[in-house]
Amino acid sequence: MNALTPSHPSQKPCQLIILDRDGVINKDSDDYIKSVQEWQAIAGSIEAIALLKQAGYCVAIATNQSGIARGYYDVDTLKAMHIKMCNLVAQYSVEIDYIAFCPHGPNDNCSCRKPKAGLLFEIATYFNADLSQVTMVGDTLSDRQAAQSAGANFVLVRTGKGERTLADADSSLLSELDIHDNLLSYVQYLLLG
Repeated sequence: MNALTPSHPSQKPCQLIILDRDGVINKDSDDYIKSVQEWQAIAGSIEAIALLKQAGYCVAIATNQSGIARGYYDVDTLKAMHIKMCNLVAQYSVEIDYIAFCPHGPNDNCSCRKPKAGLLFEIATYFNADLSQVTMVGDTLSDRQAAQSAGANFVLVRTGKGERTLADADSSLLSELDIHDNLLSYVQYLLLG
């Protein structure tokens, strides 16, 4: 597991929320997001992070980045993408608290690649958080499985692979999911009811 930590742990307790990156914060691609230029925020996602921060939440990101293992980009390129993301968030005078990423491929048998819960456990350790009190927002079944394995709550957004996830889900799973159009609509629901 690898982490990029834009800030230090909060000195006061805060409600933690964990976001998947590709498909939740930025546009996703089956061909991978391989460069800073390809990293494009989903409309409203940066504002949503700012609203969470302004409401007192701690915001962490848990993201699979197997493009590193596949040789599509390197860690420095990933860091540059995250600097771009953090700079967009900083325009609202707030910052992302923690970024955890898995650089491994699906056959590397690591403990961090979602649907395993290693990234969420890493984040929980950093914040000394009880994952049963944490919500993860994602767009794939593997995000949900990671949240379930960690004992966290889960919200599915329709952006990214969300619509595909819904189309592939059976009716019993659909009845269990908390579904929102995008990150901003979920955050507005969360904060405004």
